[in-house]
Amino acid sequence: MKKTDIAMIIFIASTSVIVSFLVAKVFFGDAYKGEAKVKTIERIQETIDKPSSEIFYKGAINPSVKVEITDNSKTDSQ
Repeated sequence: MKKTDIAMIIFIASTSVIVSFLVAKVFFGDAYKGEAKVKTIERIQETIDKPSSEIFYKGAINPSVKVEITDNSKTDSQ
């Protein structure tokens, strides 16, 4: 390649980068420079409250036990 060819490739590449930057700036605009306000939460307590005895008691249904529902109204002869 000649020196003029390399210079032309560099010129075209740099020109296309500048043009694409300007076109992108027109479509997308500048970066947002405003401030955002974020809600904060209260600090988590270090103590653990005792669970409610209405929900957690020994006679409660255990969801990990397999339960089978069958129709007991039918007899084997039917």
